[in-house]
Amino acid sequence: MSRATRESIADSVVATGRGDDGTTGLLFGGRVQKDDPRTEAYGTTDEAVAAMGIARAEIGELRHAGSLPPELEALADLLLRLQRGLFVVGAELAANPDAWERLQAGTTRVDEPMLTELETELAAYEARIQMPREFVVPGASRLSAALELTRTILRRAERRAVSLQRDGLVAGVWLVPYLNRQADLVWVLARAAEQAEERSTTLARSMPRPR
Repeated sequence: MSRATRESIADSVVATGRGDDGTTGLLFGGRVQKDDPRTEAYGTTDEAVAAMGIARAEIGELRHAGSLPPELEALADLLLRLQRGLFVVGAELAANPDAWERLQAGTTRVDEPMLTELETELAAYEARIQMPREFVVPGASRLSAALELTRTILRRAERRAVSLQRDGLVAGVWLVPYLNRQADLVWVLARAAEQAEERSTTLARSMPRPR
């Protein structure tokens, strides 16, 4: 690496250089490899936050264009709450196990009220939609597709968290159920978006060919 490049990094607020050895810091101290299962897990939740941001941005575009269905007016605020919930998930996954007692419920550790809130929203949105009876192919609208992308990332985060939980590396009992329920909710939100935008749901199984 050239001297000029090193000087530019030294002047950066974002780049510290401490991760150049392939390690990253844990919450409350300690370092692990960047490909550590814990890093993979909370990095995946970060991906879900970003994908959900695409959905929120699409809602903003629809609102700006005057074409946001009234049924989706509250969706951006709900997605923001879900994003913030994932930051709590990330904090719990990134915490040094030696300092788990310092985690705070609802802030750096997922708690039962967070799960209950998801279940309340899930029941409310389920009551508003017509539930498909088959698997759905994403792509009916940009908003629903962004939500489906988010759902798949949440499922991957859930799988990573299950592996960590099996190895005793998840601090609390509510984190895995929270990821599970959030993925369920986001799937329902995708259907709500399709139906509010009056888009036809594409089913995974095509109609039988005529004989």
